[in-house]
Amino acid sequence: MIECGPYTLHQLETGTFKLDGGAMFGIVPKPLWEKRIPADDQNRIELAMRCLLIQGRGRCILVDTGIGSTFSEKEQSIFGIDHSVHTLADSLNAVGVAPSEVTDVVFTHLHFDHSGGAVICHEDEVRPHFPKATHHVQAKHWEAARAPNPKETNSFRETILDPLAHQVAWTFHEGPGPLMPGIDLRCVDGHTTAQQMVKVSGPEATYVFVADLLPTHHHAGAAWTMAYDIAPLQTIDEKARFLQDAEADGWTLLLEHDPDVPMGHVQTTDRGRRIVPAST
Repeated sequence: MIECGPYTLHQLETGTFKLDGGAMFGIVPKPLWEKRIPADDQNRIELAMRCLLIQGRGRCILVDTGIGSTFSEKEQSIFGIDHSVHTLADSLNAVGVAPSEVTDVVFTHLHFDHSGGAVICHEDEVRPHFPKATHHVQAKHWEAARAPNPKETNSFRETILDPLAHQVAWTFHEGPGPLMPGIDLRCVDGHTTAQQMVKVSGPEATYVFVADLLPTHHHAGAAWTMAYDIAPLQTIDEKARFLQDAEADGWTLLLEHDPDVPMGHVQTTDRGRRIVPAST
């Protein structure tokens, strides 16, 4: 639990999944990245699926929702989805929040590992998990998700997005700006069109949920970009600007996919800027 001004923040564990290590680290050679995150016999690395819960000012805001429980057994095997220790529902329950109490769901972007938990199966029907909540995403990203480019076609799932499109309230944001008092959105486009990060500022500190701009603390290096990025050179520029701002202003970064480091700070070393683990 983190106190930040009028808000209480919880990093919620929602399970783990696996993606190809080569895809996660792009042009970085396997002998380098495997020293940091070992691969299994299918070349996959285990990744966390953390969400952020923000409570305060009469709002209960969930940022991202994990991969959810609507995947087939075959898909669960392909992606190594593991909910044996953590699920979104259990983590919400652990902090005393029922799905009906969530007032806002903020998607950094709508790739299935960030949006899948926003729906659930009920009597063979896929329904919204948070039907009373207003769902937030960038307008340009919604357009990209509903008519995806060939590289992202498999990352956006109609089985997730169709129920949400017609059964919940939406706010489509037009670029960076305030979400609520003390909570701001910052947009980047290298990983996917109009991904939004969430920054919570208080007198004590500033916390930024960095989503897939920096999926793990290992991705701070300029060349450590994902093959999934639609514009890797843009990601490099966006990371450089973001890390400079984060170090200058002392932000704490909340990491969504890092299997070992949930949060960190930016420090300049003789090898460039790096993210060093922060105490929880």
